[in-house]
Amino acid sequence: MKSLHRKPSGTSGKVLDLTPEIAGWSYVGFSLFKLNEGEAIKEFTDEKECILVLVEGKAKMLAGDHDFGEMGERLSVFEKKIPHALYIPRQKYWSANATTACTIAVCSAPDKGGYPIARIGPEGIQSSERGKGANKRFINNIAMEGRDVASSLLVTEVFTPNGNWSSYPSHRHDDDDFPNITYLEETYYHRLNPPQGFGFQRIYTEDGTLDESFAIQNGDLVLVPKGHHPCAAPYGYEMYYLNVMAGPLRKWRFKNDPDHDWIYKRDLL
Repeated sequence: MKSLHRKPSGTSGKVLDLTPEIAGWSYVGFSLFKLNEGEAIKEFTDEKECILVLVEGKAKMLAGDHDFGEMGERLSVFEKKIPHALYIPRQKYWSANATTACTIAVCSAPDKGGYPIARIGPEGIQSSERGKGANKRFINNIAMEGRDVASSLLVTEVFTPNGNWSSYPSHRHDDDDFPNITYLEETYYHRLNPPQGFGFQRIYTEDGTLDESFAIQNGDLVLVPKGHHPCAAPYGYEMYYLNVMAGPLRKWRFKNDPDHDWIYKRDLL
């Protein structure tokens, strides 16, 4: 199996570039641009739909013949403000001209059609709290199932307080058996605060054929092709991650690890 843990290639430009071909799967793509003030980028979506997330900083955004002006509000992702985001369908050009230093995530998946270019954030993005105790985390649902804004993509942000667990109790979504469970490939783009921090993520199957654990550093990308995928932030460091999911059906249905399902049932996490 190809490496499930990817490091950024530098500190400016396109620092992460994952395609389905590179990942060895069929649906999810993810790239990340880090731009200095005054720098610009332009890309074409080909046959993909894309959701652009301004992770931090501001940029003037164009998509097709739509001029969205300056987008972005938070200068640090850990300000925890609602993100600005755009949906762009296949066969469209888009561009960004940075008005401050900025980080732009490009989440992509096959375009099944039917959705126009649209601004999908910050308006319409709901924030929520999930879990309790050392399993509490905070969610910005950018484009999850409850928002009819894309044909394939599911995108969300999660903030995990220091010392807490996330994507836990352990769960998987790797079978195409709706409504019981759906097959969804997934990526995690991680950030840590303070940035010299670290976190942990484990990816494993119940039969033990896959069992890998990673020490996550600021800016790392983790691929989840199958299996359970909990992560944790050590005391003193809070963790952010941007999730991208896609598969045959735009539905998020999962199953918990039966060894740990008792926690879910007891605490209704």
